[in-house]
Amino acid sequence: MEAMEYKSEKADAQVLTIEHTDTASIIRADNVKLAELGYKSEFRREFSRLETVSFAFSIMGVVASVSSTLSFGLVNGGHVGMVFGWLIPCCFVMFVALSMAEMASSMPTSAGLYYFSAKLAPPKYAPLASWITGWANVTGQVTLVCGIDFTCAQMITTAIAVNSDGATILSAGATYGILLAILFSHGIVCSSATRILARLNLFYVLITVGTSIAAIISLLVLSDGNRASTIDAFTLFENNSGWESNGWAFMLAFTAPMWTLTGYDSAAHISEETANAAQAAPIAIIISVVGTATLGWLLLIATSFAVPSISDILGTDLPLPMGQVFLNVLGKHGMLAIWSLIIVVQYVTGAAQAVDASRVVFAFARDNALPGSRLWKRMNRHTQTPVNAVWFVIAASALCGVLGFSATALTSLAGSSVIGLYTSYATPIFLRITSGRDRLVPGPFSLGRWATPVGSIAVAWVSFIVVMLFFPPGQTTNAQEMNYSVVIIMAVFIFASLSWVLSARKWFRGPVRNVDDSPTTSMK
Repeated sequence: MEAMEYKSEKADAQVLTIEHTDTASIIRADNVKLAELGYKSEFRREFSRLETVSFAFSIMGVVASVSSTLSFGLVNGGHVGMVFGWLIPCCFVMFVALSMAEMASSMPTSAGLYYFSAKLAPPKYAPLASWITGWANVTGQVTLVCGIDFTCAQMITTAIAVNSDGATILSAGATYGILLAILFSHGIVCSSATRILARLNLFYVLITVGTSIAAIISLLVLSDGNRASTIDAFTLFENNSGWESNGWAFMLAFTAPMWTLTGYDSAAHISEETANAAQAAPIAIIISVVGTATLGWLLLIATSFAVPSISDILGTDLPLPMGQVFLNVLGKHGMLAIWSLIIVVQYVTGAAQAVDASRVVFAFARDNALPGSRLWKRMNRHTQTPVNAVWFVIAASALCGVLGFSATALTSLAGSSVIGLYTSYATPIFLRITSGRDRLVPGPFSLGRWATPVGSIAVAWVSFIVVMLFFPPGQTTNAQEMNYSVVIIMAVFIFASLSWVLSARKWFRGPVRNVDDSPTTSMK
């Protein structure tokens, strides 16, 4: 008996040794690949494939994102705007995700999109392509953190208003104070070591999926007797936008899914913290987009059934119309219960996005592209993560949050984040199907001969959606209702352009090698 137990213990030890050896080999291969791309390994590779998928999925926070953007569909098409205003853009976003997944598989580095642009552009224009993509991505990343966290603050004020039966309506200043508290807590969480961040994302995805399913079931089951008919839920069109053209009003509903389906490039930005990144990153991008699109559509169908009157929901005094939907269906206590979970989802979405943004800032600073790059690219010796870059993101987001004192400016900020991110998505995809057609070295995930048609559809869609996002919400507008996205984007564009013309073109050469020509094979 003792001999059998000894053999069993010996066998278990051998299995553990083999698993450790396999993991070591995978990480060593990842570091060699990173060295070939020009960078030394500075992170610990502690994100597994599942945790990478969880990170990319959690960053879109489907139930919270749908709750915060419901008004776009309600105003621009009513039931049709909610249901099909979500479905159609999701189909086109898949082309963007597929193209991005291919590049992430080929070049798994935290530099991500601006690195892709540098390597796929003609050598003469590589630095400029990298500069434009990098600044667009940094702008989108930081403003997205602010937008997510400000919406989280609005969700909290909505809960307070419901709990007090409308007696307590917090001011814009109080909402900004809540935003600062959320950002500060995110700064602390996101300064953690990679192992902690990886494990947290398993909790993030569980709370996100669980809350989404709970919301869908509760809206479908508890709205019985006071719901829209099946025909109305799918086909009733109402134009409350102020635009005479119903077609254009409907297309403005596309804003909601485009706001939600952002940030999936995060899988590329944590690739230096991921084991077997060339396979894990593209899988995470595709699964997260498909999962978010599917759950979001089901939730909006349930919401469409639960809203018998669009005008009643639009007439709510609550900051977010989705709060009124839950209040009507679930009552005060039921609404507060599900809303509390949605607030948690929005909070963890902001935390995941802050990590993503910090990796972009770190990588761009590593290539000396940001003012004060020496500070932002510094790694914390205790956590082995870019803590300085984390707090750069937090401070910049707090500054952007000042725009929240104007509802119009806040909406414009949300549009700016989508414009910035999707511009940075489309640029390397465009280069992939033009000058970089023969430059891309395929990774484990490759589109092969489908790369050009898929990329062409992706670029065409982004071009359309970016132009659309510059339009005001109504056909006639004024200073209070103007879409100021163009002001925000142009301010960044002018700054980046002048910096390039006056200075950066003389010294910025795109991604900077910081590793010897002989690749390191040490395990981190």
